[in-house]
Amino acid sequence: MSTLMEYLPVLLPVIIIQLVLMLTALVHALRHPHYRFGNRIIWVLVIAFGQMIGPIIYFVIGRGEEE
Repeated sequence: MSTLMEYLPVLLPVIIIQLVLMLTALVHALRHPHYRFGNRIIWVLVIAFGQMIGPIIYFVIGRGEEE
């Protein structure tokens, strides 16, 4: 348990960044109907199960044009 407490100051910001990034990507994917590749279900799964890289992939290649 003491090992976890040693790494907590490093892990906590990473966890918070991951959650904020995931929630931002999910909100965007659910509100916008246009995607460059795939559909809404595929992108929600990529974002939710892709951990840190899933939301980044969505914002780089999946997000469609804004209207």
